[in-house]
Amino acid sequence: MEKIKTQTYLTAIASLMVNAVVFGFGAVAILSIPALNDHAKYLLPGWIVVAFVATPFIAKRIAPRMRLRYWRERDRVHI
Repeated sequence: MEKIKTQTYLTAIASLMVNAVVFGFGAVAILSIPALNDHAKYLLPGWIVVAFVATPFIAKRIAPRMRLRYWRERDRVHI
């Protein structure tokens, strides 16, 4: 059985938070804009799908920054 990489764990953890933020951003926008509020029963389910599709890509970009290795290499470059 192959071990799961740390990167995969970090991506999974980040995806939970990213999904909440992306969905929340869209839901607030849809519900607070009066023109969109009228069509909320169609836009909200669509936004849920968009959030689920976009989440892994965003989380995959964030996950490497959650490692100490990234910040050590970045500090060396700036010094």
